[in-house]
Amino acid sequence: MSNLRIYNEDTPESPKLDTSDGSRIAEELTKQGIRFERWEATVDISEEAGQDEIIEAYKPEVEKLMKEKGYKTYDVVNMFPDHPQKDAFRNKFNSEHIHSEDEVRFFVKGIGLFTLHLGKEVYEVTCEKNDLISVPAGTPHWFDMGDSPSFTCIRLFDSEEGWVANYTGSEIAKSFSTL
Repeated sequence: MSNLRIYNEDTPESPKLDTSDGSRIAEELTKQGIRFERWEATVDISEEAGQDEIIEAYKPEVEKLMKEKGYKTYDVVNMFPDHPQKDAFRNKFNSEHIHSEDEVRFFVKGIGLFTLHLGKEVYEVTCEKNDLISVPAGTPHWFDMGDSPSFTCIRLFDSEEGWVANYTGSEIAKSFSTL
């Protein structure tokens, strides 16, 4: 279930907000310049669907977002519990970093935890199937997919380079929840 927890950065044990209400999640994130929406596929997607079938199912939404924000490319990432590089990917994503472009993810299936470090607050956003999250360029954040990852996401990019992180060197991610 989609969820938002907001903490003071120095009290990771007690959230000051904990909600699963989609409208409230979107409202709180919008205040911080974070886009959060719920999308529905226009066609059914099989469990074995490949990148082309997944993109086709969400083509109107993806094309609208690309046109609206000027994104140049997209791909599909699929992580599963026995993925041979799951530990390397988890370590790469699970340290605080920023990007020079927006980080846009649409969850086709599964679950992931985006954690955003916004000033003196930390926002934990549990995303699941049908959630779109867009984290603006320059926003410190990290992402956890858990020990046994299971998700498929459409990722949109400003540049042809794709995902490029600039790590902040902060250890804050170690103080907060993992998936």
